[in-house]
Amino acid sequence: MESTDPQTAAATLAAAEQTRDRLAAEIRLPRGYEPAMGTAIAIQIATAAVGLTADADWGVLVALAGLLGFAVVAAVQLLRFRRLNGIWLGGFASRVVLGTSPLASIAYAVALFGALGAASRESWWLVGLLSVAGTTGYVVSGRHWLARYRVDPAAHGRGETLLWLLGITAFMIAGYVLLVLAS
Repeated sequence: MESTDPQTAAATLAAAEQTRDRLAAEIRLPRGYEPAMGTAIAIQIATAAVGLTADADWGVLVALAGLLGFAVVAAVQLLRFRRLNGIWLGGFASRVVLGTSPLASIAYAVALFGALGAASRESWWLVGLLSVAGTTGYVVSGRHWLARYRVDPAAHGRGETLLWLLGITAFMIAGYVLLVLAS
């Protein structure tokens, strides 16, 4: 096995870090990313609220349609991001697109549960307002992540582990099922 000169190794590491930092500074969102994701999130919150509080069989289908719409838009935006930047960033996928950052998660949860309450009282204007508010928190959270990533890509480039994402997904599905059963 060949040993490496410590100075050569340090220089190689420094060059790699400079390349990473330059790449982080050049990361861009695809054109129309925020409006597309914002619309998908707002529709998903509203359809969940309307669908889960409807006293009809079609309600579950409406809620699932909103969830499916979000999944399609998220997948398309992830592919567009990859094509535009030439890399895959786990932190972008999980924290920005899937909303696992604390701010995005809180904004989404508060908006969803508020919209569920508003829909159960048939306050449709409030469902719309809360959907937009949840979207705003989600999008602002994404902007904050991107700014932090550009400053310190080593700390912010990774997303949650697959096991964590599967656990959160299972928890969300269980919550969704409970909401459907309760409606």
